Amino acid sequence: MYIPIINLSDTCFSLLFQIIFYEGRNFQGRHWECSSDCMDTFRHFNCCNSIRVSGGHWVAYEKPHYMGYQYILGPGEYPDYHNWMGFNNCIRSCQMFSPYRGSYRMRIYNRPDMMGHTMEFMDDCPNLYDRFHYRDIYSCNIMEGFWIFYEHPNYRGRQYFLRPGEYRACGDWGCHNPMVGSFRRMRTVM
Repeated sequence: MYIPIINLSDTCFSLLFQIIFYEGRNFQGRHWECSSDCMDTFRHFNCCNSIRVSGGHWVAYEKPHYMGYQYILGPGEYPDYHNWMGFNNCIRSCQMFSPYRGSYRMRIYNRPDMMGHTMEFMDDCPNLYDRFHYRDIYSCNIMEGFWIFYEHPNYRGRQYFLRPGEYRACGDWGCHNPMVGSFRRMRTVM
């Protein structure tokens, strides 16, 4: 009797970390299933009006090569691009990021190149001005954990995903201006 050998590790991995992009709202129309980073989604779909994340955490980008507006997506259903705080129906690249269960620590600066007034954070901040007294963050050092910067207070506006490392200018994390209104730790449960 012949028993086929199936590589369960590949199958399990793709089921654990998967994002599905749909051209139509409410999960209608042509769709594409993705289980790894993709620098350019153009050949897979024309526009994206809904997303289903069946596993893992993802950053979807408006432009190819991980550029443009960023949208942080956890497991769940997003029937319309407004549900992921999208500005339009254009998703052109995506990256998966691993769950992180360690401690969180970062230092922010009100000047480029880690200069000026500084403050260290280890927790979420719904209103940066209330704690730091500056609206502009020009540089930061993410020492531990993944963080999300938001353009406005109370976790609203454009989102920016930051991995551990030094960001010497606000453009290093993908923004065009240094305004940060709030930030939070990216935990496995959003």
